[in-house]
Amino acid sequence: MEKISLKNNPEISESIIQEKIAANPSILGLGDLILKDKERAQPRAGRLDLLLQDSDTKRRYEVEIQLGKTDESHIIRTIEYWDIEKKRYPQYDHCAIIIAEEITTRFNNIISLFNGNIPIIAIQMNAYKSGDDIALIFTTVLDELTLGLDDDEEEKEVTDRNYWVNRGSDKTVKMADSLLKIINGFTNNYELKYNKFYIGLAKDGQPNNFAVFKPRKTALSIEIKLPFSEEMQKLIEINELDDMGYEKRWGAFRLRLNNDDIKEKSDILKELLKKAYENMK
Repeated sequence: MEKISLKNNPEISESIIQEKIAANPSILGLGDLILKDKERAQPRAGRLDLLLQDSDTKRRYEVEIQLGKTDESHIIRTIEYWDIEKKRYPQYDHCAIIIAEEITTRFNNIISLFNGNIPIIAIQMNAYKSGDDIALIFTTVLDELTLGLDDDEEEKEVTDRNYWVNRGSDKTVKMADSLLKIINGFTNNYELKYNKFYIGLAKDGQPNNFAVFKPRKTALSIEIKLPFSEEMQKLIEINELDDMGYEKRWGAFRLRLNNDDIKEKSDILKELLKKAYENMK
């Protein structure tokens, strides 16, 4: 197969690429996405190429496509559209995506200035010709930075066990206790750390949140921090865990557990938690 330039191909346009992605958003390699809109009008700012949404979460992706190299104006336009959509629909979690044939070093330098404050993904688009057919390959070359509270922020948000018993229930907080026992089965001296927005993990007083827990009234939500992979996703599906979707911004698999899950599926939960623990070393 011969690698070709889309920008220099008179038979290819951005609109054609846009239609291909719109017809099957999964080709971007970002999971099960659905098309919400294309050529979406922006107030005094042109049109957004594609608006995609994760089928399982409130995650939306503002997508801009560029043939050839990334340039400064296109980068600014991508960020501008992300910002407009974020302000118009604050109930969603938004992420900008820029797709180009070449992601330049200058692009990386510009994005680094934002220091992770703007969630943005860069995808390189390569085209190959075989006979009359053209194949497109999309590769994520700059993934979104994962974010988290630092130690000082966590200390300011400390609560206690009763806070979570009242917010969730005694039963679901005890489920977090059971998962802690599983964790201390492959390591030791970990304890639960009760914060305002989640129950984290700490060892010798130092946070190490390779997993966090959120007790609800009847179930326990758990976020296990691991890089996304099809292997991990299939493992979750095969074991019939209640999958709440991968949270890309925080780099975590999200599961909803009941008491029976912890009793009957302790082996798979231990495997996932151990992988997350080893990944954080």
